Amino acid sequence: MVNINQPSNQIKLTNVSIVRIKRQKKRFELACYKNKVLEYRSGTEKDLDEVLQIPQIFLNVSKGAVAPTADLQKAFPGKTNDEIILEILMKGELQVGEKEREAQLEKLNNEVVAIVAGRCVDPTTKRVYTGSMIEKALGELREKGEKLRQQQKDGSAGEGSTANNIPIWHGVTSSRPAKALALEAIKALVYYQPIPIARARMKIRVLLPNNAPGVNGAAVKKCKAAVQDLFEKVEEVGGTAGEWECIGFVEPGKYKVMGDLVGTEMKGKGVVEVLDMADVHESEETG
Repeated sequence: MVNINQPSNQIKLTNVSIVRIKRQKKRFELACYKNKVLEYRSGTEKDLDEVLQIPQIFLNVSKGAVAPTADLQKAFPGKTNDEIILEILMKGELQVGEKEREAQLEKLNNEVVAIVAGRCVDPTTKRVYTGSMIEKALGELREKGEKLRQQQKDGSAGEGSTANNIPIWHGVTSSRPAKALALEAIKALVYYQPIPIARARMKIRVLLPNNAPGVNGAAVKKCKAAVQDLFEKVEEVGGTAGEWECIGFVEPGKYKVMGDLVGTEMKGKGVVEVLDMADVHESEETG
């Protein structure tokens, strides 16, 4: 057998998906397993070993050219090798073939539609929409977004109709995770109302001790009032002699606000518990 000596800074890899980012006029690349990058970005895959073919940063994966340490330090000052890898993986551009790109975008689009459908309802009937109805509505918004973007480019958009003031849906992109895209889609749907739609409410239970060590009665009373103000609808108020309980519905965006409020005012003694992530009724329609 003939041994072929290969330069020490070259590593040959095959059947890879490349993630690329440009810094300081140089490009840096990661060699990843196919179909794993988007899973990692969406949080489905959490093990880097299942994503990276090798924990190495390249100047050119195809040529096997490893990035010199000096180039990395100049392009990513103060960051460790692991931190650089994570930045490239999360922010870099995924290089894939046309068929693979189409398949990935279709999968990502399906994930976004599923998230939106699970978090939104018809505000009148409280029923969820089918995936096909959500997809059709988003298609209308994408066309609207393209027209608005062209108007802004031509300078013909009306006052206040900039992307800074109103949500615009541009469709899915592989550089962003499904959850972030879904939240953007929901904002646009609620704003434009191509179909009657609202975010589903979360059902929350708040428990506050009436006599918590280190928390005076005035603070407890203030916290109770603030909690009830945050509820869109209070379903039940009660509890025991030692503990106050309030159950109700809030918009998902207010859940963290409520948790921070209780944690601060009650000095960590209260509890904010999610009883139901989305107060909805399943649609009887199919599609």
